[in-house]
Amino acid sequence: MADNNNRRRIKPNNKIMKRMQRKLWLVFGVVCILFVILIGRVMFIQYTSGDKYEKIILAQQHYDSTIIPFQRGDIIDARGTVLATSVDVYNVVLDSKVLNAKESKKPGTIAATVKLVTECFEEIDEDKIKKQLSDNPNSQYFILAKKVSYEEMAKFEEQKEDDSHKGSIFGIWFEKEYIRQYPYGTLAAATIGYASGGNVGVIGLENKYSNVLNGVNGRTYGYLNSDSNLEQTTIDATNGYNIVLSLDVNIQTIAEKAVADWNQKTMEEWNSEHPDEPEAFGSLHTAVLIMNPNSGEILAMAQYPSFDLNNPRDLSTYYSEEEISAMTEDEKMDKLNQIWQNFCITYTYEPGSTFKPFTVAMGLETGALNGDETYFCDGGEMVPGYDKVIHCVKKTGHGQETIADALSNSCNDALMQMSYVIGAENFTNYQSVFGFGQKTGIDLTGEASTVGLIYNLEKMSTVNLATNSFGQNFNTTMIQLGTGFCSLVNGGYLYEPHLVTKVTDSSGNTIQEIEPTILKRTISDETGDMLKGYLEYVVSNGTGKTAGVPGYRIGGKTGTAEKLPRGNHKYLVSFIGFAPVDDPQVVVYVVVDEPGVGAIGNNQAHSSFAQEICHEIFKQILPYMGVESSLSEEEEAEAAASLTEQAQAPAEAPVEEATDDTPETEAPEANPEAVPEPDVQE
Repeated sequence: MADNNNRRRIKPNNKIMKRMQRKLWLVFGVVCILFVILIGRVMFIQYTSGDKYEKIILAQQHYDSTIIPFQRGDIIDARGTVLATSVDVYNVVLDSKVLNAKESKKPGTIAATVKLVTECFEEIDEDKIKKQLSDNPNSQYFILAKKVSYEEMAKFEEQKEDDSHKGSIFGIWFEKEYIRQYPYGTLAAATIGYASGGNVGVIGLENKYSNVLNGVNGRTYGYLNSDSNLEQTTIDATNGYNIVLSLDVNIQTIAEKAVADWNQKTMEEWNSEHPDEPEAFGSLHTAVLIMNPNSGEILAMAQYPSFDLNNPRDLSTYYSEEEISAMTEDEKMDKLNQIWQNFCITYTYEPGSTFKPFTVAMGLETGALNGDETYFCDGGEMVPGYDKVIHCVKKTGHGQETIADALSNSCNDALMQMSYVIGAENFTNYQSVFGFGQKTGIDLTGEASTVGLIYNLEKMSTVNLATNSFGQNFNTTMIQLGTGFCSLVNGGYLYEPHLVTKVTDSSGNTIQEIEPTILKRTISDETGDMLKGYLEYVVSNGTGKTAGVPGYRIGGKTGTAEKLPRGNHKYLVSFIGFAPVDDPQVVVYVVVDEPGVGAIGNNQAHSSFAQEICHEIFKQILPYMGVESSLSEEEEAEAAASLTEQAQAPAEAPVEEATDDTPETEAPEANPEAVPEPDVQE
């Protein structure tokens, strides 16, 4: 019985077994889930951060690496012409270790290599190579020559593979770099700017858009794998983006030629007529701003003096070798900064009578004027708060005048009378509406601020109001006045001025479109239409006749401002015009700062100097832009002949002249920001 009991089989506890199985399955399931999560996480990291971790691994296994430089983006004009580009150049590198090793196995290798190198690269000396091979036999990196052209490099590579050299040239390789090149040299130099070594934009667009133009360097990594074999991984460079401009190289060329021709002619005429007097220059500065009034786009920015973007530090154009050698480094840098500055945005000055259309617009827009007013000019005004008569440009007086006459004759007396009814509050308010005293926001570095160079309401005395009405005793910049003027003729829309219209990649694909930006509405259509009529009358019958071009309806305003201190007979003369009057497509603004500077007794106070330049520009760009002339070919030929005769005869058209009695009233507080672009030190 006992044996039977011992042999009795003990039955398992099914409940315990089932619980254990469930636990095992649960653990197994959890492990599987964790593995799935882990695999998913690895895949996610590989997808999102694979490049990052690859770089880390490569860095840990690093054996050697070479930088692959990016190519800086191009600067391209509105019609696809490349104004700035980066071209590839090469450093010639000597690997002494490889060349010496090959020489030991195959005598004559060094002689063959040295011979070919010196034949292909004239700047490399034979002794230089041999000295490096003997002094540093294990060196693997020594630059024999920097920045040789692609053509020189290709010539070497081609000859290396021909039958006479194949298998005998070793230890020479090339390191690629890029240098900035400007195909048009001096064209739009201060606007485009230049980039120094290391792809650093120094001035102009090269500086403003440096981050856009620059890309990211690539790198070739050399590392040892687990079998101690050398492997290489290459991460390609990312080239910079291109910027496409509104600037038109043809319009820019026309403007620059007109500026250069006028300065050359003026200099030659004065010096030939006055051989015993000090040599005169064409001007201290001459600048041209050309805009599309319907978008704020800059079509051209030209100036004199200028410089060569391919050799921006060359002073020899303006100074003799003796003068340059006598300069300290700081003096040279100061001279360069003066040449590099963009007059259109960095210089502040009193605008003179080119501001008068703004005063008229203020009166019309506020209702202080209705357009039917007449004014009697007796040659000047005795303004309360000033003990002298502030004279008109015509000291004998213009007599009875309408608003159109006042602008046509550039009558200071009538403008001062208008200022009384406009009032200081309206005047200061509308100065702000038109953008005076504010930066325009143009996409260039170095725009001067004039916030401290105009009067606020508190300081706008009666005499300040009177002189401000005809453009004296406050400061502006060309871009500021030009932008505001565009709003006078385009229906009242103040656009933000800009040069860049598009950003593209190296394949030409558009990355960003930059649309015109309307900042505010300045005047109504009705006020604009009246002003355009007045300004056309200035050119057809008034002080702006010289700027006119037969067959085209052109409007504009002359300007002549005497520089401080008054009575020094130094003037800044100007003309701002637009065409065609019925549908303005272009605004041209010309400033000549001290025409005939350096001459003794020369008469600078004639806005006709600026008009001559503007006339030449309008004559060429209007047909180029597709603006049709109303004259037949025969009529145009007759008109051209007539203009030639007029140019050779004394001018009959009224010529605006500045007076020397504009008061030097208490100036606005100095503004530390209202200075030209900061000096560049490299």
